[in-house]
Amino acid sequence: MHAHGLLRGGFVPPAQIRCLQDYLRLRQDHISLAASHVQHMQKALERMNVKLHDVISNLVGKSGLAVVEAILAGERDPERLLGLCDVQIQKQKAGRVKEALRGTWSEEHLFALRQALESWRHYQGQIQACDQQIKGALDRLEATVTPPPLPPSQTEGTHPAPAKPKKQPGVNAPAIEGLGGLLVRLWGGKDLTVLPACTTYSMLQLIGEIGLDLSVWPTAKHFTAWLGLAPGSYQSGKRCRGTGRKRNRAGRLLCVIVRSLARSKDTALGGFYRRMAARRGGLVAIIATARKLAVLIWQAMVNGLAYVEEGLKRYEARVLETKHRNLQRLAKQLGLLVLPNLRTPATH
Repeated sequence: MHAHGLLRGGFVPPAQIRCLQDYLRLRQDHISLAASHVQHMQKALERMNVKLHDVISNLVGKSGLAVVEAILAGERDPERLLGLCDVQIQKQKAGRVKEALRGTWSEEHLFALRQALESWRHYQGQIQACDQQIKGALDRLEATVTPPPLPPSQTEGTHPAPAKPKKQPGVNAPAIEGLGGLLVRLWGGKDLTVLPACTTYSMLQLIGEIGLDLSVWPTAKHFTAWLGLAPGSYQSGKRCRGTGRKRNRAGRLLCVIVRSLARSKDTALGGFYRRMAARRGGLVAIIATARKLAVLIWQAMVNGLAYVEEGLKRYEARVLETKHRNLQRLAKQLGLLVLPNLRTPATH
């Protein structure tokens, strides 16, 4: 079959994208290993009956690290340890923090805490080294991309419109200066972070998996099928049934991205996710919403379509309008007539 050209090759990103992909995957491994050592720090504190990680939100934040370093330096006074925390923690959680810092201070558990902290710092250094390599890979990739033409507002000498505020980077986002602008230049002037739940870091990870040229997939349906977000089919003779697809790394990444839409307040995709979750469950809702997001990404990268958020109210109005049309069609099939309810509810 291969000799006669009946087999099509799978998608393989270019060499520069594969280089970026390796750095990003290695960085993600370091993040996972660093997180395991944070758990080791929590375990050591638990063995000493110190519950600091139950009171503050992040043990490896500024306040948490200051307290842990002071404990390893020999400080045991809860009042002095509280003074190392942030002002807001001192105002709102002073009593809980002091009570959580009364421990047994066993030597073997302090040793375990010190080693876990040193291991966490080691992986933080590894992550920073990966950030430098990722920056170099992005710079080399940018040199091969044709810069997009300037918009008319800039070519005529007028000032461009003020930029909208960007989404806050996550805790594990790479420390690369000007990363957002660099990705926009790589995308040919398109800013995919305007899509719901899409951040600079998540789009950087997506580039490492699918590259910059999405036209290798003829349609958005081909793209979503490759991601494993579209339902598959199995046919044997006259028998045909639906079957699931295995999601690749890019498909799983999109599923992780859309999880934050469950808490969104005024996005159409968030309303779609919650409506699907109520009908089919959370897992199906995540996959269906990730497929919609993948279609938006393909359309923006291939057709250059701009995304405009319609808002939750507009989405709910469209859903209600669709229900009215379906009800009218069903009533027509049954030979019935649907009339609006003009009666006003009784007031008490």
